[in-house]
Amino acid sequence: MKHSFISPEGRVMLKKYFLVLAALIFSVAALAADKHYVLGVDGLACPFCAYGIEKRLNKVDGVTGVEVDVGKSTVNVTLQEGKPFSEERARQAVEEAGFTLRSYSEAEGETGGSDAK
Repeated sequence: MKHSFISPEGRVMLKKYFLVLAALIFSVAALAADKHYVLGVDGLACPFCAYGIEKRLNKVDGVTGVEVDVGKSTVNVTLQEGKPFSEERARQAVEEAGFTLRSYSEAEGETGGSDAK
């Protein structure tokens, strides 16, 4: 006969506790809001251009995502919360990739153009 220090009811309660704890951990991670920026970039003409600027922007500390829209000549950049990404820093990275920064704006919510300030 197997003996346990925890009753069957206690095991059920312990499982519920761990499930709530796991849900809490994952929800806190989901609440950590990233910052989104929309950059207007002159000179984006082809997929190779998109690759070049994406590669350069991904080297910026805190960048978690870069989406290039060659047709609109825009680059959506996602940074970790608390990481700085000033217009000057964006300009420097864009110029190092061989392009010209035309516009810079912080976007609300998801990356994408329509929410830009």
